Amino acid sequence: MSCDFLALAQPGVQKLSPYVPGKPVDELARELGLAPETIVKLASNENPLGPSPRVLEAVRQALPELTRYPDGNGFTLKQSLAHRYGVAPEQITLGNGSNDILELVARAFLAPGLNAVFSAHAFAVYPIATQAAGAQGKVVPARDWGHDLDAMLAAIDAQTRVIFLANPNNPTGTWFGAEALERFLAQVPEQVLVLLDEAYIEYAEGSELPDGLAYLAQYPNLLVSRTFSKAYGLAALRVGYAISSPRIADVLNRVRQPFNVNSLALAAACAALEDEDYLRASREANTAGMRQLEAGFRALGLSWIPSRGNFIAVDFARDAAPVNQALLHEGVIVRPVAGYGMPTFLRVSIGTEAENARLLDALQQVLAR
Repeated sequence: MSCDFLALAQPGVQKLSPYVPGKPVDELARELGLAPETIVKLASNENPLGPSPRVLEAVRQALPELTRYPDGNGFTLKQSLAHRYGVAPEQITLGNGSNDILELVARAFLAPGLNAVFSAHAFAVYPIATQAAGAQGKVVPARDWGHDLDAMLAAIDAQTRVIFLANPNNPTGTWFGAEALERFLAQVPEQVLVLLDEAYIEYAEGSELPDGLAYLAQYPNLLVSRTFSKAYGLAALRVGYAISSPRIADVLNRVRQPFNVNSLALAAACAALEDEDYLRASREANTAGMRQLEAGFRALGLSWIPSRGNFIAVDFARDAAPVNQALLHEGVIVRPVAGYGMPTFLRVSIGTEAENARLLDALQQVLAR
């Protein structure tokens, strides 16, 4: 008689469903018998430009040391980040992608009997990390698909330990400005950690999005998480970071796994951080691609949620699942978001000009059937 290991897991884990990532190109090719090189993937908010040549060279130089463990403290990357942002290395926590930071916060500060507050239509890892820690997730209804900051403040109670706040938010692309953030932070109790997820901050133009790092000195309960996976183009290497007060960083480093960021990722991130030309090109390509898709959706009679990320949620005003399936048969992968409470939407990552055009052509054919 086999053991029911699910029944042995803690209750929060028993109720979880595994996170479902965007469909890989090879998987779709196997399923439908398509040639992989003919498939366009616009599902996972990846940088369409390919890696920076400076990153590739840094990785190449790091390859001979693959037999050795990485620097468990990430000294060089922490120094580079500290210099870039004017913070102390002791304020920085490195993660295996910014997802790792979310997990570290949940493991360190959440437990049965406690809760975390986050918005509806927010990143799926917030409820997953919360529930896996045995804590309660308090989901606050969205306002115009974005964070209702006043309602999130009202949801805080004596058992609240963490607020997950994304700016811009994934998958909706919605954002809030500096005044709204300042008003929010001023009202959060000091014992509640505010995790400000800025995974897409580098795509912002000018001062349209507040820089969370500017508020760290004033609010010791603030933690800002960022990633190299998006604008810096290092999704495969999984490297992110948090900047917070040294006291919060000290707590996170007590539960952080040793060597959680590998040597190639550390080298690549250091090179990426210095490559301003690549970051500028990524931002410019994203801005142009966003305009291209918005114009295409408008021509097709579709509406969408304005976005400040490298993706856009487009509304089909009906169940979007059949549209998604039809696009897959056309060799175009986008992201269904019914699991986020958005069954009429598909989330589309910004690709190259040619990839965006391929999506729009496929959509025109699918919608005409």
